[in-house]
Amino acid sequence: MRTSVRTTRSRAGRAGTALVTALALALTAAACGGGDDDGGSGDDSQKQQSTVELPDLKGQNLQVAAVWTGPEQENFRKVLDEFEERTGATVSFVPTGDNVATFIGSKIEGGAPPDVAMLPQVGVLQQFAEKGWLKPVDEATREQLDKNFSAGWRDLGSHDGEQYGVYYKAANKSLVWYNTTAFENAGTSAPETWDAFIETARTISDSGVPPVSVGGADGWTLTDWFENVYLSQAGPEKYDQLAAHEIPWTDPSVEEALSTLGELFGEDELLAGGNEGALRTEFPKSVTQVFADPEAPQAAMVYEGDFVAVNIADTKSEIGEHAQVFPFPAVGDEQPVVSGGDAAVALKDTEGAHALLTFLASTEAAAIWAEQGGFISPNKELDTSVYPNEALKAIADALIAAGDDFRFDMSDQAPAAFGGTKGQGEWKALQDFLRNPSDVAGAQRALESAAAKAYGD
Repeated sequence: MRTSVRTTRSRAGRAGTALVTALALALTAAACGGGDDDGGSGDDSQKQQSTVELPDLKGQNLQVAAVWTGPEQENFRKVLDEFEERTGATVSFVPTGDNVATFIGSKIEGGAPPDVAMLPQVGVLQQFAEKGWLKPVDEATREQLDKNFSAGWRDLGSHDGEQYGVYYKAANKSLVWYNTTAFENAGTSAPETWDAFIETARTISDSGVPPVSVGGADGWTLTDWFENVYLSQAGPEKYDQLAAHEIPWTDPSVEEALSTLGELFGEDELLAGGNEGALRTEFPKSVTQVFADPEAPQAAMVYEGDFVAVNIADTKSEIGEHAQVFPFPAVGDEQPVVSGGDAAVALKDTEGAHALLTFLASTEAAAIWAEQGGFISPNKELDTSVYPNEALKAIADALIAAGDDFRFDMSDQAPAAFGGTKGQGEWKALQDFLRNPSDVAGAQRALESAAAKAYGD
């Protein structure tokens, strides 16, 4: 067991009732408000106002590694461009692929690490800190963190009392996005409970549209499905225990959650393309199937975080008109609130690496990407009017209003070999479960075997 990490995880918050309530009300108001307006995106006051001093880095070259591709990489590049303009440094971006820990680890062991890495798993941050691969933040970065971030987000970037990470990008991973035409044609509305969700899916299926699009080719989407069901059904204390592997994956609470998830995965007609089709569907396609054609969708709903907005932007659908969103339905007494995020860490103890972390902790760095959409910042001082539409603004407002009252993505807390590696661990076990949802016991055995090995039990 890795109990030293357990303390940090626990401080990430208690049950997210406040966030769910605020989110539900805000999203309802946003939906009633209509189209995808500019919010405050045309106002560059955040971007123009300097809140942080940066050094002259002319002639210096920095390398930043992150998982982002496509529109996400393009939007982050805008942030790096601003840093270059303000410091004179030259910054190159290196894509890591899905296996971030393996990529970064090989670079470090080969003696050529990037200056800064964006880590999407807090478990990886903890592992790297234990190995001595990370450099503590400097005074300037700490000043920005203390001013702009709540204790929960600061704690997630720390290890054994030392601050290493800056959580630049957050995600609310308890959202279901839906095609309004599909819902209107089926004569149904957004459900609030899991039972109502399944009934809504069956009603939409009867109308002739596959109800749920699942990106099963990317195992991380399946971990998110499980985590939301488990948090709502088993509760926050069990969630923390399973996240730390203090209870095994053969626990009855896991059996109950997998059986509940099997109510969806076990009805082939409820999934776009059926189970086998879902296993061949990558995350971007899972979104475009729902929104590529606003009037004739290939599926009605897709579950995933606020970052779905990036993929919707590449379709003909408009958020607030053709695309709307509701909180993940309650399986137990409360609707779940699962959050994720990407932490910037310094792998080199250089002026340039520290300056970039300081910039990423500032409000102006957050505003640059926020204006583009498909991004939520945990920076509590960011003016949320910079978000490009009311739906994203509502999600951001609710996240900030919750303070430390959230649960962090469970698989991202785990060692990378279990929770963050393609083709193995939790990703593979849940893909096998999607292929055969009736084999709950087999899925539990596979999950526990992989977890025990990864956690070193």
